[in-house]
Amino acid sequence: MGESTTWYKGKERARRREIKLTQFPMSSPEISSLSWGQMKVQGSAITYKDCKVWPGGSRAWDWRETGTEHSPGVQPVDVKEVAEKGVQALVIGRGMSEALKVPPSTVEYLKKQGIDVRVLQTEQAVKEYNALVAQGIRVGGVFHSTC
Repeated sequence: MGESTTWYKGKERARRREIKLTQFPMSSPEISSLSWGQMKVQGSAITYKDCKVWPGGSRAWDWRETGTEHSPGVQPVDVKEVAEKGVQALVIGRGMSEALKVPPSTVEYLKKQGIDVRVLQTEQAVKEYNALVAQGIRVGGVFHSTC
């Protein structure tokens, strides 16, 4: 009985993931510019300091919403919104000097969702994010553009 239950759960998870992806048909916007404390996202007139980006949209990442600090850093609650947008990959930009921490619990949370995770210095993270966008991958990101 355990084997068939496991098979069913795995198949059900795959079906839900398939449905999740079809619910979000938009492509990810490119990050058009990055400099210290400023990021611009294609399709948005807003200049962000820190931002969250996903297929079809972006918004400011306000650390006060979740009590985020450089340490312990990016928590699962910080990436949950982006993860729920049907992304296949999520890029985390740790800042220009990589001052923002990303604990293993956040990476594990995303991997359990079946999401490929990339944690990089922000300039490298933006390059990686845009490369994934160019490949047509449904990518999301959370980026810190200062320290």
